[in-house]
Amino acid sequence: MQHHGAALRALGETELAEVVAKEWRQADIDGRFRALLEYAEELTRDPGALHQRSADRLREVGWDDEAILHACEVVSYFNFVNRMADGLGVALEADWPHPILGSWQVSEAATESGRDTRPPGQ
Repeated sequence: MQHHGAALRALGETELAEVVAKEWRQADIDGRFRALLEYAEELTRDPGALHQRSADRLREVGWDDEAILHACEVVSYFNFVNRMADGLGVALEADWPHPILGSWQVSEAATESGRDTRPPGQ
């Protein structure tokens, strides 16, 4: 889901957020983060394939046990929420970027309430 890149966009990393969202393998990122994304993808696509060597690989590139735990928790949480939303047919929120167009959309309810839901700087 595209809205998970909102934090990167809010931090001013719009280009990185877009590349990572579309194809993270093409992103200009260092080996530590590439290993973390490989782990996240494996945990998402085939969690049964993970073994001790998956965590060992992260340790080899500099992630400590606490960081690995946090990564596992965050990836697992988003997988859980996405599966719940998909399973219940929940639609993408109007406040989030369109998955294809990428433009930030503000919901009518947010506009009426006077709440600006756009990321900082937009």
